Amino acid sequence: MDKRLLDILCCPVSKTPVRLLGKNELDAVNGAIAQGQVDTVAGSPVKASIGEGLITVDRKVIYRIEDGIPVMLPEEGIGTTQLRDFPAAA
Repeated sequence: MDKRLLDILCCPVSKTPVRLLGKNELDAVNGAIAQGQVDTVAGSPVKASIGEGLITVDRKVIYRIEDGIPVMLPEEGIGTTQLRDFPAAA
């Protein structure tokens, strides 16, 4: 993802800056998705694994990236509090 774009993106709700999701974080999210344990903020189950994602710097919400385009819709965010084995901050 273009660094300039990443620098201006933020959570549409909290306005918290975002960063790219790390490999350990991505693996944890996809593991939970595979087990059917992940819902969007709107309450819809997440069925497809995430290839790339953004996470707010406060580590509360994940937004997926599809075909290089961040999906920054509030209802499509994934809250991290539902993820039991989400890695601790580095």
